[in-house]
Amino acid sequence: MSQTSASTVPNSGESGPRLSYIHNPGRKPLKYLTIGNLIENAAGAFGEKCALVSVVDNRRVSYKEILHQSDKLAAGFSNLGLEKGDRIGLWAPNIVEWVIAFIASARAGLTTVVLDPTYEPIELKNALVKCKVKAIICPDEYKDLHFYDKLCDLLPEIATCDGEILRTNSVSTLKTIIIISERRLRGTYSYSDVMNLTDVVAKISSPVSPDDICMILFSSGTTGKPKAICLRHFQVVNNSYVTGKRLQLCTSGQIYSVQVPLFHVFGVIGCLLAATHFGSTLVFPSPLYNSKANLQALVAERCTIVCGTPTMFVDLLTVQKKQYQKLWLKQALIGAAPCTLDLIQRIKRNLKINRVEIVYGSTEMTGIAFQSITDCNSFEGWGYIGDHVEAKVVDANHNLVPFGSPGELWVRGYLIMAEYYDEPEQTKIDVNESNWFKTGDLFVLNEDGHGKVVGRLKDVVIRGGETICPGEVEEVLNTHPDILEAYVIGIGHERLGEELCACVKLEAGATLNLSSLRQFCAGKISTQKIPTQLRVVDSFPKTTSGKIQKSKLRDQFSAKSVYFHGVI
Repeated sequence: MSQTSASTVPNSGESGPRLSYIHNPGRKPLKYLTIGNLIENAAGAFGEKCALVSVVDNRRVSYKEILHQSDKLAAGFSNLGLEKGDRIGLWAPNIVEWVIAFIASARAGLTTVVLDPTYEPIELKNALVKCKVKAIICPDEYKDLHFYDKLCDLLPEIATCDGEILRTNSVSTLKTIIIISERRLRGTYSYSDVMNLTDVVAKISSPVSPDDICMILFSSGTTGKPKAICLRHFQVVNNSYVTGKRLQLCTSGQIYSVQVPLFHVFGVIGCLLAATHFGSTLVFPSPLYNSKANLQALVAERCTIVCGTPTMFVDLLTVQKKQYQKLWLKQALIGAAPCTLDLIQRIKRNLKINRVEIVYGSTEMTGIAFQSITDCNSFEGWGYIGDHVEAKVVDANHNLVPFGSPGELWVRGYLIMAEYYDEPEQTKIDVNESNWFKTGDLFVLNEDGHGKVVGRLKDVVIRGGETICPGEVEEVLNTHPDILEAYVIGIGHERLGEELCACVKLEAGATLNLSSLRQFCAGKISTQKIPTQLRVVDSFPKTTSGKIQKSKLRDQFSAKSVYFHGVI
């Protein structure tokens, strides 16, 4: 795929620097379609082709069957009294029924509230109450995730419910629970029974529009309380198309392994819907993340593409090193967190992958705003601005900075969320009156349309009055042969305000001290950017979608808890 030409802002003056605004108009018009239209088109074009492989239970489902089952379930939703615009919670790991329920909800004109399967009762209650959820669909249990038991803890009325219609004070809007199970459980409908409530697929009385809200996802909560983000059919259909096109899913025979969870925007936009546009086969290695299962699926299903967060690829490399397996991979897609050049090179070298694509985005941007392109190897580790997207980088006063200079990234276009659900004031804070979404990310934008995130504004370390981007230091630390992962945080210091603390996870059996780490960094970054504290950890606090929670790192490693003492 060749690079789409993008326009930039005029020069700031006769001899001044060019300022970092860019617009990529795209080469093809946007598609005015719903998710329901998309799956119907896919069933017509790809029919009996395998759309989905669930390795754990050896299930293989065609595009035609996905449409058929989804429409039966959509009819069941209608027979239960769910109407267009009602919100239905989808609380499950990566299983076939997740896909069927999601498509069925879209076909019926419902809004899917996508829920993290690891939620505890209080987290679940907050999400259901916030979004005024009317129905929820989930398994009874999977391994140590006891969905029905948690519902009973949250909704004690289930134990005395004498029918299938629920009345509860805890979540007053919730009336229906659908359980994916062969067991008959009090206060619930069986998934299979709902699927078979009618032999005829009911027509939706109110047509579904591409402009309707189709799903609500929760932000990862890396910097604060998660927000409920509303996305339209139009946004998810088009963002997934651009993503799939750049990933070359249009090439026949692509088999796409999904390491990321479907409840995250990466999974549903960058995997599920992207594959649907082009008739690719999706592989679910395991309902819950499992690095060994991921490797086994890559081998057994001869996957050509694999996606994941940087941490997932670190895990995959570790497993592959222990039990070498022949792979058929050609591409890797990495997102949800910054990825170092060193990790990209290790993926290419050890997994024998020719192309590693980087994506940058957020749920508020319907998933992906920047993604690598195939014909530009000189910007490895950088993304290229998405089709039909505007971007600019600004300083603290909201003025454009020159190309190549770091600042806050603002993005505008079809992909910007409809709103934060029931939070109009917060929506106005993050999306201004001109529809620019303020990402909160430190970003470097080049004049040719390539860009790269270099950190979060809230993660910047101010050391002795000098601003230091942790990402720049992390890039160096991650090239150390004994370091698997490294993150840098600011720790309070009486004289300097903050000093740099390196938090690292090591290769098995490796050791590292502050002196040797500082020696390794010497000559690679300036002295003031070399960490003065070190903490070796077994694991990092991360969200369930794989994003590092630096706020928790900072809370965990106060100055007195960090073993070191070194040079200031």
